[in-house]
Amino acid sequence: MELKYIGAGLGAALAVIGAALGIGKIGAAALDASARQPEVSGTARITMIIAAALVEGATFFALVICLLMIL
Repeated sequence: MELKYIGAGLGAALAVIGAALGIGKIGAAALDASARQPEVSGTARITMIIAAALVEGATFFALVICLLMIL
C-alpha cells in the first residue's frame, strides 16, 4: 500500500474536521450576537452564511488537492 493514499485520507479528514470546527464557531458567535442584541440578528445571520460559505469553499479546495495527491 502506498503512503500517498494514507496522506490523502489524513489530509481530507483534517480539512473536514477543521471546517466543522470553524462553522461551529461561526454559528456559536452568530447565536451569541443575536442573544446579546436581538436587533442585529438579520445582519448576524447574513454574515454567518457568508463566512460559512467561505469556509466551505476552502474545504472543497483542500479536498480537491487531497484527491489530486492520489493521481
